Amino acid sequence: MTAVSAHAGIGAPAAKPRKEKMQHIGMLWCLPYVIVFLGGTIIPMVYAFYLGLYKQRMIGGETFAGLSNYIRALKDPLLWNGFGRVLLYGVIQVPLMTALSLLAALMLDSQRIKHVAIPRILLFLPYAVPNVIAALMWSYIYGTDYGLFGQFFALFGAESPDMMSADLMVFAFVNISTWVSMGYNTLIYYSSLRALPEELYESARMDGATEFRIAWSVKIPQIRSSVVMTLLFNIIYALQLFNTPSMMQTIAPEVVTSYYTPNLYTYSLAFQGQDVNYAAAVSLVVGLFTMVIVTVVKTLGNKWEEK
Repeated sequence: MTAVSAHAGIGAPAAKPRKEKMQHIGMLWCLPYVIVFLGGTIIPMVYAFYLGLYKQRMIGGETFAGLSNYIRALKDPLLWNGFGRVLLYGVIQVPLMTALSLLAALMLDSQRIKHVAIPRILLFLPYAVPNVIAALMWSYIYGTDYGLFGQFFALFGAESPDMMSADLMVFAFVNISTWVSMGYNTLIYYSSLRALPEELYESARMDGATEFRIAWSVKIPQIRSSVVMTLLFNIIYALQLFNTPSMMQTIAPEVVTSYYTPNLYTYSLAFQGQDVNYAAAVSLVVGLFTMVIVTVVKTLGNKWEEK
């Protein structure tokens, strides 16, 4: 007993330094991410909040304004009209793209499509197209006189709807974003489906389940985490909509104004209106609004995953 105790006593202190060393190594591996997170997220947010506390005056330079910029942003009708447009865009685009991407992934996974690599490439190809090219291409397609859209309706002697008008511009953005991003979402769902064990489908088929029933009751519930993840990404993208409207602004400036979306409004305030302080306050309000919506969706998504 004495020898065993002695050996135990000798070995015990050596384990603690080794454990601490491993913890230090783990912290070193995390350090690059922490530095990037602080430098790319936390510090800019703190600096933006600081800028929002000041106002630039013609006489006297920068003066402390307290929370007046933030109060002004909360009451700004241009900002809230922009939020209304991106919410309408998100309510249409996010469910539409999720449904189409899921349908495409399920079709690819059904093993009824031969040479799956070809449709996968065709679906993902638009994602590689830069936003500038996509906006220019679709603006030409939407053309009522010489565009493909107008020519198609002309074949039937009908008048083409003007997709670049104020009433239909949101739907034009929905179409462009769905065309660009659908392949990316489809590949995420398809990869998740391919990771599922084949035994799940065999058991369902033995019970007499149809392919539709297997897709609805087996496949989709098994990839809920992937669906929730893409939903969150797509909602954030919808609320932060900027690239496509900024490109369309040069094509239809009377429709896509400098305050068409919250991010476009923030950009125009900072770089065109030279009101950096108010732009900083608006950007934080936009970020807070986005965070609230994403948190609500994430909570609902977690409840769905737990079912």
